[in-house]
Amino acid sequence: MFITFEGIEAAGKSTLIAALNDDLRARGENVLVTREPGGTPLGDRIRQIWRDPASSIDPLAEALLMSADRAQHVATVIAPAARAGTTILCDRYFDATIAYQGFGRGLDIEMLLELSLLATSRITPDLTLLVDIPPELSLARVRARGEADRMEQEDLAFHARVRAGYQELVKRYSHRFVVLDGTLSPAEVLAAAHQAIATRRAATR
Repeated sequence: MFITFEGIEAAGKSTLIAALNDDLRARGENVLVTREPGGTPLGDRIRQIWRDPASSIDPLAEALLMSADRAQHVATVIAPAARAGTTILCDRYFDATIAYQGFGRGLDIEMLLELSLLATSRITPDLTLLVDIPPELSLARVRARGEADRMEQEDLAFHARVRAGYQELVKRYSHRFVVLDGTLSPAEVLAAAHQAIATRRAATR
């Protein structure tokens, strides 16, 4: 099963993925945890550029960087794991490009969707868990953590547009999206994620 995790900055994706990984492995599942940007040596180098506050990157260049990262990631990590029957937990996938570079930066949505399908060889998630929080909470959590990366330093209006973009994607791809309330406790978010996974698995049997 290929599960992706989406949300604006500091939504709690990493905490959720770590907890799910522990639980699923304890149940005997073969689990792969990966991320975008990153997940491969090439992706990790792209991630360094991507996160650097000193990097000034054009919106289209951002989208193309993410697509290069994604193409390598799918070819060398995700596709082989999927063929092996591994449960894949991926922190961000192409929905992030649509939300951030499309709704956030203003690039054409349909163009980005075509670019994403090209980069992924049309491999789409079985389930996407959107950890949803208000942008005000996102910025408060980022400030509490201390040093912010390039994307985290964007203003409230940008993060509000990204959140709205995710909400539009939920409507467009309701068959695979489940929204989790990221303002709840980590234990409550984890329980909701387990329920979503169980429901999707039951539906595909």
